[in-house]
Amino acid sequence: MKKSLQIILLQLIVATVSAQQWIPDLGNGNFKNPVIYADYSDPDMIRVGDDFYMVASSFNCMPGIPILHSKDLVNWEIINHVYQKLPLEKYDKPAHGQGCWAPSIRYHEGKFYVYFCTPYDGLFMATTDDPKNTWELTHVVETELWEDPCPLWDEDGNAYLVRSKLCGNDLILHKMSPDGKTLLDNGKLIYSDTENDPTIEGPKFLKKNEYYYILAPAGGVGPGWQTVLRSKDIYGPYERKTVLHQGNTEINGPHQGGLVELESGEAWFAHFQELKPNGRIVHLNKAEWIDGWPMMGEDLNNDGIGEPLTKYKMPDVGKKYPVKIPQTTDEFNAEKFGLQWQWHANPKDDWYTMSEGHLRLNALQNITKEGNLWYVPNLLLQKFPAPKFTATTKLTFNGDLVGDKSGLVVMGKKWTALQMVKTENGTTLEMVKGDNDKCDGIARVAESIELETETVYLRVKIGDDYQGVYEYSLDGEVYKEIGEGFRAKEGVWIGAKLGLFSVNPNMAESNGYGNFDWFRVE
Repeated sequence: MKKSLQIILLQLIVATVSAQQWIPDLGNGNFKNPVIYADYSDPDMIRVGDDFYMVASSFNCMPGIPILHSKDLVNWEIINHVYQKLPLEKYDKPAHGQGCWAPSIRYHEGKFYVYFCTPYDGLFMATTDDPKNTWELTHVVETELWEDPCPLWDEDGNAYLVRSKLCGNDLILHKMSPDGKTLLDNGKLIYSDTENDPTIEGPKFLKKNEYYYILAPAGGVGPGWQTVLRSKDIYGPYERKTVLHQGNTEINGPHQGGLVELESGEAWFAHFQELKPNGRIVHLNKAEWIDGWPMMGEDLNNDGIGEPLTKYKMPDVGKKYPVKIPQTTDEFNAEKFGLQWQWHANPKDDWYTMSEGHLRLNALQNITKEGNLWYVPNLLLQKFPAPKFTATTKLTFNGDLVGDKSGLVVMGKKWTALQMVKTENGTTLEMVKGDNDKCDGIARVAESIELETETVYLRVKIGDDYQGVYEYSLDGEVYKEIGEGFRAKEGVWIGAKLGLFSVNPNMAESNGYGNFDWFRVE
């Protein structure tokens, strides 16, 4: 009776949370894919004891490289970021498509390591004793056109790093100092097969039963597959095998991820699926070692290659854990905003303050091209959390100079915003649209209305096929549509994002700001 009551309560909790966001834990011993319906691109993960940790690409978004934690590989939450900013001036402005690409995470002799490259700045490494605390960031090599590094510490004490290069095709192996901070050679090409594995990249290193394994996606992000290489000599030659592909499923490009083995003996592989404009969402598929190869998913086509599944029994981790999801809603009642938020570029202290239960975004000087928010660094954004959702915020606007703006934005190559604007005669509410697929990216006002209040509730609804509409309310109860409908658009290598902003497009500095009481996603 007690167990039945617990199951009922768990299912009620799942149903309640599911009304707010995508929930993979079905509450009945099974889960559905994706396990994260958000843009955690190029995931890699490890197990340390009974804890699982995942990292993902962050590109120009700061803080960079989110760290997620789980006890069962299905229920994840954000616990930290590897760095708050990148130590290069170029990232003080939105460096779209640059920043961290495809990080790897490893645990060695009591330390956590994360390696990543930026396309034009080289190789970085970060370490910590506790992934929830501060990470020490090291710029290992200043170079260009490297990508997707992953380390391996061998039993004989030698350390290695495998990486690919921009545009893929080649996998290169370096010998590395045991502390992981220095490369000891120029690297050796260990695999290139453009006939069977074009655009191979994103290698992940592991060793098992005297074999060195490299898990690497090939074939391109959208249509690609997961390749596994193996050799008893770390320098090769390497055998190859395709272990996961789309087959006849609807899950395109199932590749680029991390493999973990459980204490129970099970093995699981987390990978992404590119689903524009939501981004690269995370799937979890079971893996089984067959004849020395980690075969993933299920061979639905009887071709010797696995296909990804949409439903599984929960991983065998010995017990049931609470339902968790990467954070979205933020009441702004803490000393700092939540870990789900990232700036558009390297952050500065004067961009915001937190006090009296709200977030204040200062209307900083941003000489943008005709109001184009694509170039604004102090946008505070988070990932799209699901295929359909509603996001609402309460804004009290205090404009100082004519042109000051605060509001709600959906950012991508095509972007939209619902913003309060100070005019010579008072305050207006505008719905604007910008298109950076075109040359100018000029913000076009779709609708503007005059306001007699400084407090407005702003809402965006994203529905089927990522079609969106903005609404506003003066009392928080009755909402009215404003402007034009739109379809959300992804950014450069990232999915569409939504969030908040305050800007001042004047030459003079402004004392204006926007106070956001809360931000709620459902």
